[in-house]
Amino acid sequence: MNFLFKSKVKNPHELVKTVREATLKLGPNENKKANEEISKCLVSMRTILSGDGENEAAPDQVAQLSQETYKYDLLPLLVANLGRFEFEVNDAVHIFNILLRRQIGSRWPTVEYLSTREKTLTNLISGYENPDIALNCGMILRECVKHEPLVRIVLYSPLFYNFFQYVELSTFDVASDAFASFKDVLTRHKPLVAEFLKANYDEFFKHYDQLLHSANYVTKRQSLKLLGELLLDRANYHVMTRYITYEDNLKLIMVLLRDKSKNIQYEAFHVFKIFVANPNKSKPVLAILKKNKEKLLGFLSSFQNDRKDDEQFADEKAFLIKQIQAM
Repeated sequence: MNFLFKSKVKNPHELVKTVREATLKLGPNENKKANEEISKCLVSMRTILSGDGENEAAPDQVAQLSQETYKYDLLPLLVANLGRFEFEVNDAVHIFNILLRRQIGSRWPTVEYLSTREKTLTNLISGYENPDIALNCGMILRECVKHEPLVRIVLYSPLFYNFFQYVELSTFDVASDAFASFKDVLTRHKPLVAEFLKANYDEFFKHYDQLLHSANYVTKRQSLKLLGELLLDRANYHVMTRYITYEDNLKLIMVLLRDKSKNIQYEAFHVFKIFVANPNKSKPVLAILKKNKEKLLGFLSSFQNDRKDDEQFADEKAFLIKQIQAM
């Protein structure tokens, strides 16, 4: 007789509609019944999209569920309410990311959909301000920025510059996650990023300099390493040639070469070598290098000599010494 009490299995339309209606009921005083309903439905939606372990996902069910989420604007609603859910939000993250990875031929339907829902992307960025959902927002955001149309939205959003605060947050896990997202935004779609950096050079590097002055060791080291990667990337040639023109940038890197941390010194070295190797040095940069020639030669001769197994580093250091001697 137990079959009489079994609840009817909801179809994709009913699942999405139920989650939407229950989410809209959530207010300042969270509704326990609504949360339970949302949690139960999200588990069912995840099963439809991923399969149940024994059976693979049915393409027609996946297609129907996808269409229903777009029709009811469920993805923006989930992101906007992540902080209100009482249950583990992993199911919501999983559903979002599976839909993002869904491809039909050369089309990415969820990417196309989110391209017209910019608020969803900005909500994911500002999710770093809530420690309870920051890591969940980061997981979705990094899946989003695998796609160029969504990276463009993030880069050109005024909230992009909030990353410079998020990577310095006092909660280590959140700051590290924010830096991972920040790095993905700046390295995944190189021509787009090069275009952005060229158009927004002054504003971007005004903020970036603050990271290189950070009192936080991890922030300073990660930022210095990322700077080296950006400047040495061929796509950013114009940005690199502009950066190494300015004497203030050289002065800062020379200060970091003498940092008490060997790791920071090492990352600074990889930026410093770009200034020295440049055959068309600006007059101010050349003047600084010439003025400090003897000091630099003495410093480099004993710089990190314990890196005996790093042949590339040894070759680069020898090259720099030779270049400076020739000045």
